[in-house]
Amino acid sequence: MEPTIIQNKIYEIRGQRVMLDFDLAALYQVETRTLKQTVRRNIERFPEDFMFELSETEFNMLKNNLRSQFVTSNKGGIRYMPFAFTEQGVSMLSAVLKSPIAIQTSIAIMRAFVAMRQLLTFPVDSKVEQLTDEINKLKEYVEEVFADQNDINEDTRIQLELINQTLAELQVKHRSTPARPIGFKKQ
Repeated sequence: MEPTIIQNKIYEIRGQRVMLDFDLAALYQVETRTLKQTVRRNIERFPEDFMFELSETEFNMLKNNLRSQFVTSNKGGIRYMPFAFTEQGVSMLSAVLKSPIAIQTSIAIMRAFVAMRQLLTFPVDSKVEQLTDEINKLKEYVEEVFADQNDINEDTRIQLELINQTLAELQVKHRSTPARPIGFKKQ
């Protein structure tokens, strides 16, 4: 199961990151009614910090903000407000829903919660800042290398000028001495 699909179903309600019962039911491949019945039968496993029922106002605000498909009854509305499960509540669901699909889904959901926590701990902005710092360090390094290269080029240019000057002096000196005649000497 792809983590982004799960992460898109994690909402912030009452200052907590939660998943709603109908989203979980779809992921666990059970009916929402079945999931709720199972939770009610094991309600002692779901204290307020593991699961809570949304108020009508919270649900309407969520529905209006997300503009997504929400499960409705045949009568056109919802009969019961959705349950919101915190990360611990989702983990507890794996204890009461024991199918292989539920176990694999719980593992995927826990990974999604961990990934979101890491994103919040190390936001993208800090990663961008980190990359920007590394790029700036690389720029400074490249500038230093080019400056060193230019220094070497300047030194080389000076040395070449000295060599040319020495060669010119040698040529002048060589011209001032009479040349030996080429060929045979007459006796």
